Amino acid sequence: MSEGKNQVEWTISDNPIEYEDAVAVMESTVADIRDGSSPEQIWLLQHPALYTAGTSAKESDLIDPKFPVFKTGRGGEYTYHGPGQLVGYVMLDLKKRQEDPDIKKYVRDLEQWIIDTLAEFGIKGERREGRVGIWVVKTDATGAKTEAKIAAIGVRVRHWVTYHGISINLNPNLVDFSGIVPCGISGHGVTSFQDLGVEATMEELQVALQKNILT
Repeated sequence: MSEGKNQVEWTISDNPIEYEDAVAVMESTVADIRDGSSPEQIWLLQHPALYTAGTSAKESDLIDPKFPVFKTGRGGEYTYHGPGQLVGYVMLDLKKRQEDPDIKKYVRDLEQWIIDTLAEFGIKGERREGRVGIWVVKTDATGAKTEAKIAAIGVRVRHWVTYHGISINLNPNLVDFSGIVPCGISGHGVTSFQDLGVEATMEELQVALQKNILT
């Protein structure tokens, strides 16, 4: 994400948004951004409990479909969305923002955005080579150090306009992730602000994301 911070229009939805409704809005907005009739958009929201299957999802990673499952055009594998998790849908024109549009750079920008936001709350988010998302090191019940994912990334790009985006676990029910192998990674768990003992409200997280957006 490069120039144009003040040109992005932010929308924050207080009530949970149905997944199919959100995708329809994104599809329409992407078309409008491409033809110049809409400003770039970042939409912060929550979904009811559900699973989504990205373009690389393996059926074997859907362990227990206890919530609705939606096939989606974003990259990645299975992911969970639900109450207590903040989703950020990012609709930007990469041709306008990058001299040579680069999706890998865009994903790294998203990662850095999350890392900078987590730092506001004293959480050290880290990248891991070969693993999508943002990770934290935590201490388990035995005192051993383990790694767990606190934020996920899944993007789609159409005519160099981005959509889908990120999700950060504030205080979701982590048991709900057990119905899938999150992002196809079985050797590590998931965590949240609450799980790490960090007290924060959804509004505080929304404000931090707005503050730390890369310009």
